[in-house]
Amino acid sequence: MLRCMLKAKIHVAKVTDCILRYEGSISIDEDILEAAGMLPYEQVHVSNLDNGERFTTYIIPGERGSRSFMLNGPTARKAIPGDRIIIFSYS
Repeated sequence: MLRCMLKAKIHVAKVTDCILRYEGSISIDEDILEAAGMLPYEQVHVSNLDNGERFTTYIIPGERGSRSFMLNGPTARKAIPGDRIIIFSYS
């Protein structure tokens, strides 16, 4: 039997920007990705603590050292800058 298990979690990150006119994803600072053990283009689940939204998307690397968490494309409608989110990665 194979089980899907939580591999990594970024807990209570703050959304820094929401860019609607984009192909879609979540941009995360590369330093934070490395610290969390997550990879660019990895599928993640995101939960918004402020409005209850939950969605699945993929990671694109953000600017190293920026401390940014940007929602792009349709996911930009799931939060506003300042919202607190949790990002889950499974394997």
